[in-house]
Amino acid sequence: MASSFQLDTSAHTERHYAVTEIAEMWNLSPDKVRELFENEPGVLVLGDRSPRHKRRYVTLRIPQSVLDRVHHRLSSKPGTQ
Repeated sequence: MASSFQLDTSAHTERHYAVTEIAEMWNLSPDKVRELFENEPGVLVLGDRSPRHKRRYVTLRIPQSVLDRVHHRLSSKPGTQ
């Protein structure tokens, strides 16, 4: 019997980056990297985004494919996408 739930094996096996790793690679602050990726589709968001806390306790893990997509979008000239 075939299962209706199938995993996309590439999504969970591809390299996932921490915010600090990308900040170091791109020579940006971790805050800027969080700003760039926090609402990007495909990013793993771990933790509590509850407004009850002064500080958001959230960890982001960015898959290689999302990193590539954002890099391409940021490095493209306007109007040439």
